[in-house]
Amino acid sequence: MIADSSLPRDRSATHCRYAVERLADPATIRQLLAGERAYGAYALGQLSPELFAASQWWLAQGDGTQAIVVHSHGGLGRAMFIVGDAEAAEAVLALHPGPRFSFASFRMEHKPIVRRHFHLIRDQLMLRMAVTGDRFRPAQGEAIRLRGRDVNRINRLYSREDGSTSYTSRHIEEGVYYGVLAQGKLVSIAGTHVASPAEGVAVVGNVFTHPNYRGSGLATIATSAVTDHLLEECPLVVLTVETTNREAVHLYDRLGYQPECTLIETPVIRKEPLGLMSWGRRLIASWRGRSQRREVVVR
Repeated sequence: MIADSSLPRDRSATHCRYAVERLADPATIRQLLAGERAYGAYALGQLSPELFAASQWWLAQGDGTQAIVVHSHGGLGRAMFIVGDAEAAEAVLALHPGPRFSFASFRMEHKPIVRRHFHLIRDQLMLRMAVTGDRFRPAQGEAIRLRGRDVNRINRLYSREDGSTSYTSRHIEEGVYYGVLAQGKLVSIAGTHVASPAEGVAVVGNVFTHPNYRGSGLATIATSAVTDHLLEECPLVVLTVETTNREAVHLYDRLGYQPECTLIETPVIRKEPLGLMSWGRRLIASWRGRSQRREVVVR
């Protein structure tokens, strides 16, 4: 389990040394995230064999604290996830900030250290909600399972407000997507960010309803269908909603979802375009930790 960031530190020390290493054993990672399954559901999903090879897991330990930073490239695209002590996470980001463009998930206490390395595109506090089979209350209404052959009308629906989208048939086939039809037209949809039966977790996302059909409960029906499908193989299903979107929170509450934690989810752009400074820091950290076969950061 990740160490509590509230643990006391030795304030008499001028500097703190953090040992940074790459994690390569899913079992070790799983144990470290055991107490963060709802918050870390997307990251846990990256432990699936087909996704693990496309992710990098970094652990920093020092001063009685630790943190994990994950850079993943599978599924729907590049993503970064942070859990644990903020200063320990900073030790990782100083060396391994990841790709130039990414989608980041982190707690509020991580925000200052993320801002040192990235431009944040939005700054909206989100609510992570979770449901299990014993709490789930399905909605009444009909939704259909969407497949890869439906990708054109799926993209047309998603592009109604936010411009063009580029879901592929593979995205739809590998995920779980359900839609609601009105007069034969797809007007509401819900899907997944990741689903991992092996890890027992899934993340619902991409919930969207055509503007002309909002307020009639169609998103509830689509989300319910996706959740019901996922719970057959994943004991824990989570989603994220803006804390200020009380209507959506109420919608998910009616399905049995309960609040777990708050977090920030935002696209980020790395401030250092070429990565030369982090490369230099890695050289120094590798030399400093050469006897341990780790990178050592002094802060």
